[in-house]
Amino acid sequence: MDVAEDADLRVSAIAAAIGEPARAKMLYCLMGNRAHTSTELAMVAGVSPSTASAHLSRLVDAGLVRVLVQGRHRYYNIHDPAVAEVLEALSVLAGARDTFVPTTPVRLRAARTCYDHIAGTLGVSLHHRFIALGWLVGDEAGSDDTLAVTTCGLKGLTALGLDVESTQRLRRRFAFGCLDWSERRTHVGGALGAALLTLALQRKWVAQHRDDRSLRVTPAGERALLAPLGMRKH
Repeated sequence: MDVAEDADLRVSAIAAAIGEPARAKMLYCLMGNRAHTSTELAMVAGVSPSTASAHLSRLVDAGLVRVLVQGRHRYYNIHDPAVAEVLEALSVLAGARDTFVPTTPVRLRAARTCYDHIAGTLGVSLHHRFIALGWLVGDEAGSDDTLAVTTCGLKGLTALGLDVESTQRLRRRFAFGCLDWSERRTHVGGALGAALLTLALQRKWVAQHRDDRSLRVTPAGERALLAPLGMRKH
């Protein structure tokens, strides 16, 4: 078997693992970047616990989900940010239409997590503002969605409290425009997007809803995040 054929088989296996409806429901539940038990995921997918275990084994084998063992409990979460990017792109493709009319629940559309970065209207607005301020710029060749931080961006993001230089040294793509499935525009993905969400949660600029991926901008977030960027709460 040659390399190309082997790659084709791996792609087919991953696509088949995602393509089953119950497994797809589990994967999108895990997009909130919270670990869940097989029992919780069985309820989400509407299947029995034994069926859920079989589905989860398939997802683990495909490299889409990983198992975290804590004491007597086993938790599942997305294996890698690249998996979340694929799922987000599939959401966009699945909802494609000539005239886009959003049907996403208002709370999720306003602000939510996309695995480990900020999505929804808030995420898209932050991306737009970073570009408008000249803090982030696109790839010079225009060949992909890669974003680079500028000198003024380094100062601005540092002033917000982000350690940009440490983030750049991570073994992960630094920043890119991630197409948002509810807005059909891009929000900031990659290590920078993850660092921004982590900072926002730590400083209580945003609060995450207990039951889904939605985020709420707090009064502290309005003062310390939105106001310095010349933004308002939607």
